[in-house]
Amino acid sequence: MSGLRVTADKDTGVTVVTLDRPERLNAIDLALRDELVSTWGELRFDDAVRAVVLTGAGERAFCTGLDRDAEVPQPNSPYMSDDPLLNVGPKSNDLWKPVVAAVNGMACGGAFYLLGECDFLVAEPAATFFDPHTTYGMVSAYESVLMAQLMPHGEAARSALMGTAERLSAARAHAIGLVTELTESGGALAAATAAAEVIAGHPPEGVQGTVRALWAAKEAAVQRGFAQAPHLIALGNLPPDRQAALFRSRQPGFRLR
Repeated sequence: MSGLRVTADKDTGVTVVTLDRPERLNAIDLALRDELVSTWGELRFDDAVRAVVLTGAGERAFCTGLDRDAEVPQPNSPYMSDDPLLNVGPKSNDLWKPVVAAVNGMACGGAFYLLGECDFLVAEPAATFFDPHTTYGMVSAYESVLMAQLMPHGEAARSALMGTAERLSAARAHAIGLVTELTESGGALAAATAAAEVIAGHPPEGVQGTVRALWAAKEAAVQRGFAQAPHLIALGNLPPDRQAALFRSRQPGFRLR
């Protein structure tokens, strides 16, 4: 069963890409990862697509990152590790058409690989953002590098370091500029699509060049941060069995900021 739903409107030039695993809080398994990579590649070659909206199915979550039940084989070497979500976003797949995120519910952890490569975010009041890595004895490396491009340093640091104890509310995310528009309940997809339709109505050459220029402004910082990430993860991550123990013993409840 597909975990991705792609809906194209040839009249407006907007394609909506929906993470469609609501029963798993739209967590990304390897099959969905491969579908996303394939979809970004297909959208590159479809000239009828001039803007993209990325969202999640259901009301509970936009995306909760890597599915913990996904089996991710790793090389038996301290010098090599495979991050399954490293190339899951549109920019990593050389898609320079604008991508607008419509965030509903939770967006956490590996979801930041996607949000960090969207051009701007629209959110509903129930949207929340948090990074669980430190709670479970893991280094937030790639995710923090991407989110540091979207938020003031202190906000990105607080989000990464507080783990599951605290979540960033949609209102706070809007106040700090992570979210560009805060809609009424249930309105994020419509608002993101409306913005995408306006953008899709402009000449695509100028739009795509602008997307590329904006990404270039932060690309060097992302690349330098990513270069350090494998070493930091290798040094700082607890062994998988200790991570699993922390996950099982996690405490319910959180502060919404």
